[in-house]
Amino acid sequence: MKFKLALCQMKGHTEKAAAHASAKAYIREAAGNGARVIALPEIWNCPYSNKYFRAFAEDESGESVRLMSALAKENGVWLIGGSIPEIDGDNIYNTCYVFSPQGDRIGKYRKLHLFDIDIKGGVRFMESETLSPGDRRTVADTEFCRIGIAICYDARFPELFAAMAADGARLIVLPAAFTVPTGAAHWELLMRARALDNQIYFAACSPARDANAPYHAYGHSCIVTPWGDFCGKTDANESIVYGDIDLDYLEEIRAQLPIGKQRRPAFY
Repeated sequence: MKFKLALCQMKGHTEKAAAHASAKAYIREAAGNGARVIALPEIWNCPYSNKYFRAFAEDESGESVRLMSALAKENGVWLIGGSIPEIDGDNIYNTCYVFSPQGDRIGKYRKLHLFDIDIKGGVRFMESETLSPGDRRTVADTEFCRIGIAICYDARFPELFAAMAADGARLIVLPAAFTVPTGAAHWELLMRARALDNQIYFAACSPARDANAPYHAYGHSCIVTPWGDFCGKTDANESIVYGDIDLDYLEEIRAQLPIGKQRRPAFY
């Protein structure tokens, strides 16, 4: 079985209405080009900055959530909704919603690992000053395969992806806004490693880089095969990345190199 995945590498916007219009255009273009599963980037409806998260936050019935549901249904696609700031009581979460082609919400993931760094003489970014961490992993069932969801900094914690692969995930989608320095150093290495570790397809969807934004994302959205090759990638500019997810090829790789059957978790 094979299906086309699309990653929408779009710029952020300081106005939610503009972000919504951009998401509509990207999703419609990707669906028109045959994508059956479409992903948006991390924090797509809001500038990526602590000072904006609470002001832009929505609950589960918010306008961005309703829009994603409507777009999934309108275009008949499985939609991995990147992430948006979600408010629940006094807490704000970095949350990804997943929708079926009928517009039903079939998954919800709150980012587990918050990006807290304070580099002497360099970048300081403390998500925990505004955001709260999630408390569970998410694997969503689609007509094609199980899809695991993670967000950005999660990529540095391989145990999470091993657990999702053990749960049956064949594709993992990671909305992610790496910084330019960490992206240049580690982006491709991490995405290839997570795919190879678990013999899965691994897709990372970044915002496009915007020199006028408060946060400069690395970009370079990509799709990696279970053999560690790129089957789709781009640069830092706005674009859509397409890649074929070939589940028969995945099973061939696992048959040739049966890592999953040879694991000895009792010793890990």
